[in-house]
Amino acid sequence: MARLVTLFTGQWADLSVQDMVRKAKEFGYDGLELACWGDHFEVDKALADDSYCARKRELLESHDLRCEAISCHLVGQAVLDPIDARHKAILPPYVWGDGDPAGVNQRAADELKNTARAAQKFGVSVVNGFTGSSIWHLNYSFPPVPPSMLEAGFELLAERFNPILDVFGECGIKFGLEVHPTEIAFDIYTAQKALEALDYREEFGFNFDPSHLHWQFVDPVEFIRAFPDRIYHVHIKDAITTLNGKSGILASHLNFGDHRRGWDFRSPGRGGVNFEEIIRALNEIGYGGPLSVEWEDSGMDREFGAKEAAGFVKKMDFPSSSRAFDAAFED
Repeated sequence: MARLVTLFTGQWADLSVQDMVRKAKEFGYDGLELACWGDHFEVDKALADDSYCARKRELLESHDLRCEAISCHLVGQAVLDPIDARHKAILPPYVWGDGDPAGVNQRAADELKNTARAAQKFGVSVVNGFTGSSIWHLNYSFPPVPPSMLEAGFELLAERFNPILDVFGECGIKFGLEVHPTEIAFDIYTAQKALEALDYREEFGFNFDPSHLHWQFVDPVEFIRAFPDRIYHVHIKDAITTLNGKSGILASHLNFGDHRRGWDFRSPGRGGVNFEEIIRALNEIGYGGPLSVEWEDSGMDREFGAKEAAGFVKKMDFPSSSRAFDAAFED
C-alpha cells in the first residue's frame, strides 16, 4: 500500500485553512500536515471549544483529505532558545506576552503541553516541531568552548522537555523533533546526544527531513539507519549545494533565494537529495507513515511547485518486496 502523501501547511499560513484544503486537493495530495499557526490548527481554540476539532475534521473529510500529524515548530523553538526580538514575530501573542525571556520560555513549554492535549482531541498521534537550542551559538568553538557548557545545553533539554514529554505520554502522543540547524539536535551525533539526555523516552523521536542533513554533507540514509525506531514522521524537502569557489557552506549571511549562497532549498526532485535511496531505507525500517511535502523553493512559483511535488512523491514511492527476486531458484 502506498504511503499517504501530505502537504505541510507551514509555508502556506497566509492562506485560510479553507483555501489550503481546496488547493491541496487540487494539487493531488492525500492529506495535510496542519501547522499550529495561522488558522490551520489553533491549539487554544481546540482546547476551549469542544466542536473545534470535529469541524476541522469535517472540513478535511469534505475534500477527502486526511491528517495524521500537526506541527508546532514556531512555539517549540522558544522552549530552549535564548529569547530575543526575533521570536515575537513567530509566537502567538499569548505566548510572547510581555517578552520577558524566562516567561516566554515557560509559556512556550506550556503551549507544547497543550499541543499534545489538542492533538489527542483531534485524533492524531504525532506532533512535529522544534526544541530550540541554548547552545547553538557555541557551534564554532571560539572563544574556546568548555565541554561543560555544551553539557549544560543537553541538561537544559532534559530539564525543560521531560515535563513536556510527561504530558505527551499521558496523551499517547509522540513528539517528532525536526533535526535542523538551530535545534539542540542538528545531525546524527547531536540527535544521539539528545536521545541520551532524555533517557531514550519513547515519546521523543524525529521528524526526518533530509534537506537539512544534505547541505551539511550528512547522508540522510545513514540517519534513518541510525534511528530506525525513532522515525515518527517524514518530510520530503530537497536542497542543493552551490559551492563555486566564492560561496561558503555557512551561507555568508545571505538570505534564501540569493544566488550567492553556498546552499539553498529546492522543490522535491530538483535538488541533490537522493530520494530513491531514502525510500529504500524507509522500507527497510518498516516506516508506513505519511510522506509530507514541506515545500520551499525561493525560485519557483509555490503552486506550480506543490502540484509538481505531489506527483513526484507519488511516483517515487514504492512498497518493499516480501521476497527475494531470485527466490524461485531456492530449494
